[in-house]
Amino acid sequence: MVVPSTTPAVCQGAAASHGGGIPTVDMSAPGGRGALSRQVARACAEHGFFRAVGHGVPPGPAARLDAATAAFFALAPHDKQRAGPPSPLGYGCRSIGFNGDAGELEYLLLHASPAAVAHRARSIDTDDPSRFSTVVNDYVGAVRQLACEILDLLGEGLGPKDPRSFSKLITDTDSDSLLRINHYPPACTIHKLDHDDQCKMKSIVRTKNGNGLNPSAGARIGFGEHSDPQIISLLRANDVNGLQVLLPNSDGKEVWVQVPADPSAFFVNVGDLLQALTNGKLVSVRHRVIANACRPRLSTIYFAAPPLHARILALPEMITADSPCQYRPFTWAEYKKTMYSLRLSHSRLDLFQVGDDDNSNVGKGEQE
Repeated sequence: MVVPSTTPAVCQGAAASHGGGIPTVDMSAPGGRGALSRQVARACAEHGFFRAVGHGVPPGPAARLDAATAAFFALAPHDKQRAGPPSPLGYGCRSIGFNGDAGELEYLLLHASPAAVAHRARSIDTDDPSRFSTVVNDYVGAVRQLACEILDLLGEGLGPKDPRSFSKLITDTDSDSLLRINHYPPACTIHKLDHDDQCKMKSIVRTKNGNGLNPSAGARIGFGEHSDPQIISLLRANDVNGLQVLLPNSDGKEVWVQVPADPSAFFVNVGDLLQALTNGKLVSVRHRVIANACRPRLSTIYFAAPPLHARILALPEMITADSPCQYRPFTWAEYKKTMYSLRLSHSRLDLFQVGDDDNSNVGKGEQE
């Protein structure tokens, strides 16, 4: 955990903390770009997660997207269901994936390409599909630019030969990036998210600590424990709490840390692919959402991903004699197929680890 300092964070090249040790990075770079790149790299290496402020994303696209999606979620159930069922894209309620995972939410999952957005918009905004498409595309454009900036800063902070090694993967015209909008209804009233009464309240949430999984009463799982599979994800939410990240405490035990809500900030998660690309130097943080609030929580997540055919292998600079290659090469399509075959909480990247005998064939030589 980062220990807050009494001296300005930029002077030390470290990110400031934001409630419970969550690091905060000022993207406006008051200490210069070199200090900023070191802050971003340190936050991603130590936490796999940080709060980005001073990010430069204008409020207009976010406000318009929030208004459009709030209007959609306010529709009658049968109207929303025209945009589903999720396959996995589209409108979904409670069901997360194909393997029995569920949460107290409804959502829209969209491919981030303009053509895919236009196709789905026909069932989301039947009065004026182009209106919804324009709102989504404006938002995606602004947030993708921020994601590229963060990845370039990571490239500068970690020192690969090409600092744009990471960002080039998500700017490819065939990028498989997604946009997810989650709506968590209030917990203090009874809600039916669909006419089949699928969305009943839960009374138990499972909590991880140093001894494993233990039940904790009085809470509802909004979105269960998981890591994000893509390269990086940028989350923005309203002023309702719920997001938690799994971090080590002072005793080295993993505990759930509440992330204080901040609708003006973006919360940045390292994804599984970025962990593999950096040979484990950056860690894909596990997180979840607890849906206990008496007001609705609305969150929007941009998942920055490479093309399906992109080959994922640790950059040569990340592999040394002391740090041999941890993961075998794979494509994003292969990883995505594996992800859809597993439960939400599964540690997917473990399935792609190499053993000691494999390192003679996987590593620097394969990058050449």
